Amino acid sequence: YRNIRPTIQKIGNAPVIALTATATDKVRMDIKKSLGITEAREFRSSFNRPNLYYEVRQKSKDIDRQIIKFIKQHHGKSGIVYCISRKKVEDLAAVLKANEIKAAPYHAGLDSATRSQTQDDFLMERIDVIVATIAFGMGIDKPDVRFVIHYDIPKSLEGYYQETGRAGRDGGEGICLAFYSHKDLQKLEKFMEGKPVAEQDIGRQLLQETAAYAESSVCRRKLLLHYFGEEYPKDNCGNCDNCLHPKVQRDGKEALLIVLRSLLALKEGFRQDYVIDFIKGRATDDVVSHHHDQLEEFGAGEDMPAKTWNPVIRQGMIAGYIHKDIESYGLLKVTAAGKRYVRNPQPFTYVEDTDFTDNADEETDDHGAAALDPTLYSMLQDLRRKMARKLSLPGYVIFQDISLEQMATMYPVSIEELRNIQGVGQGKAKRYGKEFCELIRQYCSDNEIERPEEMFVRTVAKDSMKKIKIIHYLDRRMPLDDIASALNLEFSDLLDDLDAIVYSGTKVNIDYFLEDVMDDDQIDDIYEYFRESDTDSIKVAVEELGGDYEENEIRLVRIKFMSEQGN
Repeated sequence: YRNIRPTIQKIGNAPVIALTATATDKVRMDIKKSLGITEAREFRSSFNRPNLYYEVRQKSKDIDRQIIKFIKQHHGKSGIVYCISRKKVEDLAAVLKANEIKAAPYHAGLDSATRSQTQDDFLMERIDVIVATIAFGMGIDKPDVRFVIHYDIPKSLEGYYQETGRAGRDGGEGICLAFYSHKDLQKLEKFMEGKPVAEQDIGRQLLQETAAYAESSVCRRKLLLHYFGEEYPKDNCGNCDNCLHPKVQRDGKEALLIVLRSLLALKEGFRQDYVIDFIKGRATDDVVSHHHDQLEEFGAGEDMPAKTWNPVIRQGMIAGYIHKDIESYGLLKVTAAGKRYVRNPQPFTYVEDTDFTDNADEETDDHGAAALDPTLYSMLQDLRRKMARKLSLPGYVIFQDISLEQMATMYPVSIEELRNIQGVGQGKAKRYGKEFCELIRQYCSDNEIERPEEMFVRTVAKDSMKKIKIIHYLDRRMPLDDIASALNLEFSDLLDDLDAIVYSGTKVNIDYFLEDVMDDDQIDDIYEYFRESDTDSIKVAVEELGGDYEENEIRLVRIKFMSEQGN
């Protein structure tokens, strides 16, 4: 819009009106300056969308499971899932479709005919869910979008507000669910590298605002409206996660006084990060170069918890004691009310931020957590033993321990469900699965067990194309070392892929390669070892076979054995 005014001047004097859907005070001011209409009157309607529910969740490893569960709980309703990259859009759309959700991907890398068709399908309700980058949404005329999910946290609150604003335009239900982790912020910051310094600076400020929104325990509606320069009078909106599950309020009177006095001591010329370093008594190079480590207020809050300062400053802004200067992007100033507060302190309470620690990635989310059923596990082991005796096979050839553990956790009762268990592909499920499913079904019935059906999330194999290529090369009798080179793999990595292929129930033939690199007697010796052994461990095999064979030779014969005996 910076080029609009010169164009108007070339045309001649004309009346100008500027219209925008989502703009902060800073952006509105910039628009007015650029258009040369700084004295123009502003008409602004409320940014509040009372029907929208806002929630932020910790992004953990089972995010796909959570999204699938959420969408299935809102079966038949229209929704949008925003992802930051085209690849994630494609991957997630494939996972949703594999789990019988009518979904389609949408991003700028698709041809225009495909994009138009997808948009039409969404509008005509032939599909329920669009998985998209921010390329999707401008001008979407669909009033009954019931949910907007952010798989990745957006780059700015403007973007977040615009994208969530596509939900519930008819005034009906609109659920806005965002997943957040520190790692996402770090990725977004990396994307800025290489851009001009000023642009990076603004980008980081926008990201900090987004992080503040995600981590804060204050009413999300209040935070959003404050960001856009609007005051929300209530403390509890009753329609966001923070208001429905409020945290305990803490006394922040002393902390706020420390912040306000520090801002005044720093002559109101610094941003939030710098101010917190000063309050905490961190003698950073920046602080020392300004000689601020010599001020009396330096370190005034070093004895208070570090997690105090961000929420106190943000909630001090909402209360009107602190102002973030929009012209000099992010400098903190003390308002007239703040100066009165320093002279005459009043009670002030705040709530601590939510701790979004990324170690949650290492844990199973409680939406999908379940305990192993030891009684069922024991029964499944007995069945495997009985079947192994009958077929004269080691038990691990039928199903590995990890597969039995998952069966005793997730209670699969059909071949389709069994295929979602780790280590059980279509081949194994068909060959051995029927008796296991019958046992589990009967066990659930006898013990009145309610199966956690929502846990059965079908995944889309990320390496499926690579595995198809490997099988294709094997069919052409290509030497394994040449296959590894063709796929740019280490030989041991190719063996890992072959293990995954045969352990999931697919039959392969590597005899042509084995005959070239090993004697028949060697092959028979290792093959018989696995037939007699009660474990498929390579480490144990190396020890048991007395060091006569290389590890890779043992692995190759195990692949042959598992393929022939198990599949």
